Amino acid sequence: MLCRLGGRWLRPLPALQLWARDLPLAPVPTSGAKRPTLPVWAVAPVSAVHANGWYEALAASSPVRVAEEVLLGVHAATGLPWWGSILLSTVALRGAVTLPLAAYQHYILAKVENLQPEIKTIARHLNQEVAVRANQLGWSKRDARLTYLKNMRRLISELYVRDNCHPFKATVLVWIQLPMWIFMSFALRNLSTGAAHSEGFSVQEQLATGGILWFPDLTAPDSTWILPISVGVINLLIVETYITYFVRAMSVLMIPIAATVPSSIVLYWLCSSFVGLSQNLLLRSPGFRQLCRIPSTKSDSETPYKDIFAAFNTKFISRK
Repeated sequence: MLCRLGGRWLRPLPALQLWARDLPLAPVPTSGAKRPTLPVWAVAPVSAVHANGWYEALAASSPVRVAEEVLLGVHAATGLPWWGSILLSTVALRGAVTLPLAAYQHYILAKVENLQPEIKTIARHLNQEVAVRANQLGWSKRDARLTYLKNMRRLISELYVRDNCHPFKATVLVWIQLPMWIFMSFALRNLSTGAAHSEGFSVQEQLATGGILWFPDLTAPDSTWILPISVGVINLLIVETYITYFVRAMSVLMIPIAATVPSSIVLYWLCSSFVGLSQNLLLRSPGFRQLCRIPSTKSDSETPYKDIFAAFNTKFISRK
């Protein structure tokens, strides 16, 4: 179909071409300096025509959009530069969401720990009863073992119900904290690459000059590796209390990954890890545990920070 325009007959552009023609153009750097190249997965726009993978679907999901609005809202309300807005948002979310959940996790684990002497007593008596019954009825060792395990599971479950402290409740922190970390990371990715559903490239331009110190451009990776290495070190300090080699390896692997993504994301990771470390240390304080009504256990220490320093000194400094 042709239309007449200015004395000439023209063929209209297809709808897709019109849509593409009206898209805003990315800002063109005015300086001659080359910006670090981001990996394809970190810069691919969510609105790409053929973007149907799980990564793009997650980046365009509602929770990520909500996280974007939270970041934009904090930035608009406080007037802070973007590095300050990211830090404030992280501290506020971790303090309002994960700190109460972490205290609840310690509360549940303390009650479970305090049940261990009673569980051991029950196990000893049950083992004796099963042995007597097996001798009377001629059970095989396998049947006696299965009977013992079945009844032991039932009795332990009854104890958890009685004290309202099923260990699964202690995992609620992970189910909340991990998705929040993922959504915030994707939100910062969208804002740093201009793929956000609102504001668009204006936010990307602000992030490009919203950094501080050695990372003034929050849309580019940290070429000095200071932020990535800091993330890895703090995560290692957190997981040292668990002595898990797998988690240690994951903490180290975070360093090269963090060196390839926008500094805004790594800044969030660093702040989140630092707040997490601070919360772990705070939850070792006898006064704070008492304030949170966390039951005392045999493993509690009156001088937790002195013990941590002594253990760290023995493990990493004094070791020959």
